[in-house]
Amino acid sequence: MDKPQNKFLSVVYQLYSVAENGEKHLEEQTGDDRPFEFITGFGISLDRFEQEVSGLEKGSHFDFILQPGEAFGDYVPEGKHKVSRDVFTINGHFDHENIFEGATITLMDNEDHQFMAKVVKIEEDGVTVDTNHPLAGKLLNFTGRVIENREATEEEIQHLIKHLTGGCGHHCGGCDHEGCGHDHENCDHHHDHEGGCGCGHCH
Repeated sequence: MDKPQNKFLSVVYQLYSVAENGEKHLEEQTGDDRPFEFITGFGISLDRFEQEVSGLEKGSHFDFILQPGEAFGDYVPEGKHKVSRDVFTINGHFDHENIFEGATITLMDNEDHQFMAKVVKIEEDGVTVDTNHPLAGKLLNFTGRVIENREATEEEIQHLIKHLTGGCGHHCGGCDHEGCGHDHENCDHHHDHEGGCGCGHCH
């Protein structure tokens, strides 16, 4: 299916992960006060997500399932790495305020590529981080409503292009773990604590 280009969409949604027994867990949601707004064709949202919502009219409701391969990929055990505590040390002190078990942080490899990671375990000999996307390997269910669906204006498109190429450091650039075979032994802690990988904004 061809992906529509340059359509401005505003949607509110609930994102659930679905367990093998069918039980759902709410992972993220947006509201009318903070809808998810994006322009299609720029890789801001998941391809399947764009395909599902871009053909819907204003006011339409949606409810669809994404397999891991259509969302954030399978969980890769090799995505777990132990890195030196020195990476998280500032002026001789370990960064306890931001580095704690369960925290989502931004790391940078020796080629200045940023990627998100979750702190799994903190030990004396190092910090174990997981570079898999938090929703990797999970069956996902999106439900929601289309608030707006129209052609994007040239001004909106140019603004987005400037936003994407200006190094603004918004979440989505750090959520793509494709090729996360970074040399994690040489990664740096980039102190950009966005508080997590806002999954809705990384579709």
